[in-house]
Amino acid sequence: MYPNKERLILFDADGTTIDAFSAIDMAFSRHNMNIGDLERFQKRRNLFKYLGGLKEFPFNLKKQIGNHSRKQLLSTLTEVYRHEAQLFPGMAELIQTLIAAPDIRVGLVTRNITYEPEITLRQLFLRHGIDTKDLDYMVRVPLGQEKALHFRLAREQFKINPARAYACGDEHKDYLAAITTGIHPFIVSYGFEDHRRLTRKFDIPEELVSRSPSDLCACVLHALDIDQPAAS
Repeated sequence: MYPNKERLILFDADGTTIDAFSAIDMAFSRHNMNIGDLERFQKRRNLFKYLGGLKEFPFNLKKQIGNHSRKQLLSTLTEVYRHEAQLFPGMAELIQTLIAAPDIRVGLVTRNITYEPEITLRQLFLRHGIDTKDLDYMVRVPLGQEKALHFRLAREQFKINPARAYACGDEHKDYLAAITTGIHPFIVSYGFEDHRRLTRKFDIPEELVSRSPSDLCACVLHALDIDQPAAS
């Protein structure tokens, strides 16, 4: 049925591999806006998440009125991502290890909202020793479009058995996209959604949720039967 025994692993960018909260916090702070702490940030959805919670929302909304202000904030966020944002600890080593493995296809499926996100992410990853051109698959998913489509396209492009495919994400929609396409999900609770929300509201099995970047790295390496890389 499948012409090879290759494996595929797809990573989400913001909140899974990239410390997006810190980057967003820096960008908002430079416009005298406050998004609160990570715990509160994880409990917000949609507009409230990016403009601040109930405490910060009225002032942030006032700052956001007008297209010019939004463009300025997005421009600042883009610069923060390109020059200051960080991958979570261990992520660079994990991705480098997977890229070097001869039978593993590595991809990035992202909804990153910065200007020219492909350029933004390439600069960010290059600062961590990773050239995104070495990835086998990379796509920015437009808002309103499901990630499941791109998970399936990646699998089909490389003719990967879904039982040998994996996806790492930090939101319940990442979980749904994975299982919808027959891919094994690795979900993290240190990103945009917290552990309680993921496991209790959306019934994601505890066994699939990593509470820290180190937990995710260890879980991925074990699943792919790869030795833990030495710390750099």
